[in-house]
Amino acid sequence: MLGHGSFRAIFAAVRVGREFSRIWLAATSAMAAFALPGCDPVVNIAGANFPAWMLCAILGAIGSAALNPPLTAIGVEPYLGPRILIYPCLAFLIGCVVYLIFFNRI
Repeated sequence: MLGHGSFRAIFAAVRVGREFSRIWLAATSAMAAFALPGCDPVVNIAGANFPAWMLCAILGAIGSAALNPPLTAIGVEPYLGPRILIYPCLAFLIGCVVYLIFFNRI
C-alpha cells in the first residue's frame, strides 16, 4: 500500500511536470512567434502588401462556393454529410493546394 508520503511525492512530481510543460509550451510559442513570420511570402496587390495565406484563404472560399452548384447539379451534395463541416474543409483544401502551387519554395 502507498502511504500518505508516497501520494504527496506523486502529486508533487505531477505538479512539477505540468509546470515544466507550461514553461516549455510558452518558450516554444515565443520562438515560433519570432521565427515563423519571416517564412511567410508577401503578395503585392495594388501597392498593398498582403500575406500569401490571406490570398489563399480568399481563393479557397471562392473555390468552395464555386463548387456548390456543380455538386448540387450532379446530385452528390445530399450524400456529402454535414455541410457546415464539408465546405470549410473544402475551402481549406483548396487554399492549401493554391499555396502549394503558387508559393512553394522547395
